[in-house]
Amino acid sequence: MAIILRLDRMMADRKISLNDLAEKIGIANVNLSKIKTGKVSAIRFSTLDAICDVLDCQPGDILEHKRKE
Repeated sequence: MAIILRLDRMMADRKISLNDLAEKIGIANVNLSKIKTGKVSAIRFSTLDAICDVLDCQPGDILEHKRKE
């Protein structure tokens, strides 16, 4: 896929654990883990909004587009 999730990097920068972030945005740890590791094919805008709100970032800080060569 050409979209790369950089949630792990943003969480490390903000020094927040998976469990803490999951609790703050109100989703299950397992679902947040799938987002963090890029094992999802979609993400709800409401979830992305909650993540950005807690991490004080923009969607572009979490999502990256890589061109196919």
